[in-house]
Formats: sequence, C-alpha cells, structure tokens
Amino acid sequence: MPPSFEVIGFLGIMAVSYIAAAAAALLFEDDRARRVTGLLSAAGALSGMGAAALGLAAGGSSVLELPSALPEAALEFSLDALSAAYLLLIGLVGVPAAIYSLGYGPERAVGAVDGALGRHSTGWRPARAIVPLFLLAMSLVVLANSVFTFLLFWEVMSLASYFLVIGRGDSPENLSAGRWYAGMAHAGFAAIAAALWLAAAGTEAGRFEEIRQAAGMLAPAARHAVFLLALLGFGSKAGVLPLHAWLPRAHPAAPSHVSALMSGVMLKIGMYGLLRVGLDLLGGGPPWWGGLVLALGVVSALGGILSALVENDLKRLLAYSSVENIGIIFIAVGIGLVFQSYGMAGLASMALAAALYHAINHAAFKGLLFLGSGAVLQATGTRNMEEMGGLIKRMPQTALCFLVGSTAIAALPPLNGFASEWMIFQSLLAGAAIPYPLMAAMMAIAAGTLALTGGLAAVCFVKAFGIPFLAMPRTAAAEEAREVPRTMRLGMGLLASACVLLGVLPFAAAPILSRAFFGMPGLSDTPAAFRLGLVMEAGAGASAISPTALALCLLAAGGAIPLAFRLAGSSRALRRAETWGCGRAVQSPRMEYTSTAFAEPLRRVFADLYRPAKTLDIEFHPESKYFVRSIQYQSRIRAWFEDAVYRPLFGLARPLAGTGRLIQSGSLHLYIAYIVAALLALLLLARWM
Repeated sequence: MPPSFEVIGFLGIMAVSYIAAAAAALLFEDDRARRVTGLLSAAGALSGMGAAALGLAAGGSSVLELPSALPEAALEFSLDALSAAYLLLIGLVGVPAAIYSLGYGPERAVGAVDGALGRHSTGWRPARAIVPLFLLAMSLVVLANSVFTFLLFWEVMSLASYFLVIGRGDSPENLSAGRWYAGMAHAGFAAIAAALWLAAAGTEAGRFEEIRQAAGMLAPAARHAVFLLALLGFGSKAGVLPLHAWLPRAHPAAPSHVSALMSGVMLKIGMYGLLRVGLDLLGGGPPWWGGLVLALGVVSALGGILSALVENDLKRLLAYSSVENIGIIFIAVGIGLVFQSYGMAGLASMALAAALYHAINHAAFKGLLFLGSGAVLQATGTRNMEEMGGLIKRMPQTALCFLVGSTAIAALPPLNGFASEWMIFQSLLAGAAIPYPLMAAMMAIAAGTLALTGGLAAVCFVKAFGIPFLAMPRTAAAEEAREVPRTMRLGMGLLASACVLLGVLPFAAAPILSRAFFGMPGLSDTPAAFRLGLVMEAGAGASAISPTALALCLLAAGGAIPLAFRLAGSSRALRRAETWGCGRAVQSPRMEYTSTAFAEPLRRVFADLYRPAKTLDIEFHPESKYFVRSIQYQSRIRAWFEDAVYRPLFGLARPLAGTGRLIQSGSLHLYIAYIVAALLALLLLARWM
C-alpha cells in the first residue's frame, strides 16, 4: 500500500537531515561543523525513529518507488514491521552517538591512538561527513524493497564504514584493519549478490514482493543455495565466527562513536539481511537451516567471549564481546527457524522476538560501552587497560555509565541483557522437548553453552570495569585524567537509561517487537505472553519472571540496608585506612591485579584453545641465585585460527591477484576498450539468455 503522509514526512526529514549534516561537515569550520553535523545527525536519527514508530503501530507495508528509466534500476523502498524495528535500532544508537560526537575531538586527546582522536579521523572533514552518510546508508538498507536498491545501499554502507576505519590512510594499524574489513566485506557482498540474483531469477524487476511469490517455485537445490550464500554473506557482515577476523581489527581502529554504530547497529544489519532473505523472502526451510545457524551461534558465543577474556586492549575486548553477542542472537534465530520448520508457530515467534529484543538490547549496552571506552581513551590517551586504574574517582559519571553497560552485558537483573537472554533460555528449554533426538540434543548443548558463556561474560566485564576504574592509577596519564565534556556524558547517559528501561519494562518492549514477524510464513501473530502486564511467560506451564518486580525489590533492599544501619546506631563518620596488602604498610600500583593476571586462571583452563606463547626472563643477583633482581613475563595468544585458515587462503589468492597486473598497462584508451568489450559481452549474454 502507498505510504502515509506522516511516514513520508519522517523519512524525508531523515534523509534531508543526514545529507545536510554531511554538507555542513565539509562547508563549516571545525567547531561549528562538529556542532551542526552532530545536531543534524541526531535529528535524522530521531526522524527515522518516528517513522519506525508509525510503521510498528500501523502494521502492513508502505511502498515508495522513485521513478527510473530502467525498471531493474529503480529505487524502491518499503517500511514494514521488520524494517521499522531495525530503523528503531539505528536511531537508538544514532541519536546518542551524534550527541556524543559534539564533544569528541582531537584537540582534547592526550597522545591518543584511537582513529577518532588521531590526526586523521574525527578532526578530518571528510570523515565527519561520512558518519551521517553511514547512518543514512544503513537506514536505506533496511528500507530497500528491491535487489538493486538493497545491493546499492549495502555497498554504500560498507564503503562508508571502510573509509571511517582507515581515516586518512596514514596509520599502518588502520590500513591493515581496513584491508581485512574490505576483503571480508566484498567477499560477503559477492555472496549476497549471488543469493539475491539467484532468488530473483524468475522475476521482472527483482522486487521483494516478486521474489516472495516466486520463492515457492524455486527448486530445492536453488533454495538451499540461496540460503547458504545469504548465510555466508550476511554472516561475514555480522561477524559470526569464523567470518569475524575483520571485527577485532576494524572496531578499535574506527572513531569510538563509529565503533558504537558499527558494533551496535551495522552487525545487526547483517542479521536483518539473513532474516529478510531466509525467513521473509524464502519463507523458511528445512530444519537443518536452523540447526546450522544455531551451531554457528554456539561457536561464536563461546569463541567470542573466550577471546575477549584475554584482551588487554579495551576496545578489542569490546569487539570480541560483540562476536559473543552476535552468537547469542544467532542462537535465537536458529531456534526460531527450527521451530518454524516443525510447525511450532508460537515457539518460533517467541524465539525470533527474543532474537530481535537481544539485538536492540545489545545495541544499547554495547553502544554505551564503546562510548565509555572512547571517553576513557580521550582522558588517558590509551586503550591499554594495564595503563589505567583509579578512573572512578576522576571520571565518576563515565564510570557509572560504564558500570551500567557492564552489568547489562553480563545479563544481570534487572537490566536489559537479562530480560532478552532469559527469553532465549526459555526457547532453548522448550526446544529440548522436541520429539527429534538430534535436534533436542543440539538445543540442550546450546543451553549449556549459553549458560557457560553468561558466566564467562560476567568474569570478563568484572575485568573490563575493575582494571580501568578501580584501585590506584598505574600511570601519570591515568592520574591526570579528568571527566569528559558534558555532551559526551549525555550521550552515554541516554544509552544507560535505555539499558535500564528496556530491562525493567520488558512487558512494554517485547510485544511491540513481536509485531516485526507478524504475517511471515509459519509464524504466529500472537505477541509475547504477559500476566498482569508485568510477568514475562514463555508459554503455558513454563517458567515466568517479572524483571519489573525484581527491580522494585532491589530498590527496596537498597533503601532498607542503610536505614537498618542507621536504626542500629552505626557511626556515619568517614574513616580512612590502607588497603590490606599482606602486611605491607604502603601500597603501590605494582601490587594491583593487572589485566593479564586477572585472566591467567582462565587462560590456563582453556590453554588448548588459546595456545599461549610464553616468555619468562629472570635476572638473579650475582652473589646468590636466591635473590632475584627482576622478572619479566610475557604471554601472547597465538592467532592459530587465522594461521590455519586465512593465511593459506591469502597465499593462494596473492599469485592470482598478481595476474591482474598483466592487463594494467596504464593506457586510458585500453581501459575504455575493456569497458566496451565487457558491455558487448554482457549484451550478447543477455540476448542469448
């Protein structure tokens, strides 16, 4: 149906705001450009959220086609419930990131290594212009309603994020990250294009509606090929293991608010593509589709959190944690596809709603954590947690926001990570009763792995918060750190508030998100069940929980404990004392736990997976070996997976790539001849077909 005037208005304001923000970044001076670009970007994200709210409330699908001389190259957009949910997700992170960027600038850095704080990123005008275009491209990807439109803006999204990663191109670290990202992104794009073209082979203009109608006539082998190609292409963008190698390189290299957008939003666009193709366009498939997605999710969740545990670089730790959470979302999507294939519509809808809920929750707390890491980086000039410490006294508001994000990502009640992971657990427990032994066993294994992942995530974020913020400063930079500008704190505060509200009000969020899957093949149109508007239920006879009531109990306990101490007559006088240090009278930062030492027990437990390389040098006193002058210990985690998989592929590809130089003559006339020859070949091929 045609879009309403209100929807067109919101989407028009969104597009104009983003384009105007990009223009302002190029036209105005630095401080003014930062302010105007940030405010216009926030306005664009808010407008997108307004259109998303209308789309979720109205249901159905609103289609808008822009005129074109070639039907196959026409730009066609559609706002249905699924695209509206993801447009809401984009705005959820886009607004705080835009506000945060108002105070995030290179002139405030202290020897920073972050792309945003170095001399080649946020302070560089083209990079400022690319950020709103990145937001616009992601928004148009989820609104695309044809193969051409989808692929066009998918590539714009990838190119925009690539340029944000490499900056001016004068940083070897950023260039290396950019090469990894570009390679994985373009390989994924080729797989996505092949999947969509194969699915659209029997259509006239490649519109999604045509593909839905023709999907039932595809041969089973073609349907399987489309799904596997889509899983490969969208999985590489989502960062699912083993296609995640670009992610821990690109996210730390990008500006911190861009890292928040890449991790909180762009990875979910990969998940959106998989849902759009596998569930919406193809209408689902056999159980092994869901089983494969479930298996990839299990491997990614466990592998991601194990990699995060041993990281000392704060942003790389958060990047690996994104692999873990993408794995959790894949688990939920896999469960939903399995239930759908067996005709269990209610359970399938609950699992997919849980996947979407966790995607939005992850966008909130991971966006918050990346913004917090950027604040720490701006204050200290380093991403290395071994060089931090004691920041809670110098940056109390940043520390509070980071603590909220750490608690949420560890899935502790009553914050949002707990609510969505509880729903995923209930889906897994329901799946263990499936009357198909192999699939039931997979569900049980996935439930156990998810429980282990949750415990390891709690350990990981005790480290991520404790090492930088607690104890004493380890360096002069940490000692001199100061709180970041107000706009940066406001951006973090908005996401921290979202983490709280999404956690204590799941009865308001989950039913709305359930609408995203209404009308899709094999799914129920019944939203998530609730009793009295407060208690979440997984189904009749299943367990139930009320995060809202739990939050109220925690608040009551938090108020009752001080009251009890006061009634008992305890002294309120402030007392100061040295921290106990095994009898030593004076403490020093050298006595604190380091990031490496904190993770050492788990490094030993999982040594077969980590395969650490250790170096130990001990210098003894020349008079007696019983007196030690110094001990130097280094432990490095080998990238054995990359050495085993990617390095051989690079070795094979390098000679093939070298053959391309044979046609690089440098002659413009010859290049034009190549273009003409390629065009003639395509015309002949089209005529023959």
